[in-house]
Amino acid sequence: MDMDPSVNVLGEPLETCSDRPLTGFFRNGSCDTCNEDAGSHTVCAVMTAEFLAFSKYVGNDLSTPRPELGFAGLEPGDHWCICAARFLQAHDEGCSPEVDLSATHMRALEIVPLSVLQERAMTAD
Repeated sequence: MDMDPSVNVLGEPLETCSDRPLTGFFRNGSCDTCNEDAGSHTVCAVMTAEFLAFSKYVGNDLSTPRPELGFAGLEPGDHWCICAARFLQAHDEGCSPEVDLSATHMRALEIVPLSVLQERAMTAD
């Protein structure tokens, strides 16, 4: 699998989304992608209880541990590379999480408008 260039939605080098938990299609901590990534796991999102409940409701349970897969389950506050279409669906339903633009891959723009990502950009604490 050939990885796409590691460039974020701002046209800069893609930053790490999360090493703990280790995320990404390639499980390299970044929202890198390639043609084989059918789900386009390109949006670096900050998990919320609301989004985790929504994701579980629509069939992708990200909060339940799956030790047999080496997956501890996500908690609010965790950063995770989510599918661009799922992010857009959550946005349309009013429950999208914040995103880290510097760690969101440019291929997300094939599905999610930049203005929508900017609207949900992480705010400084």
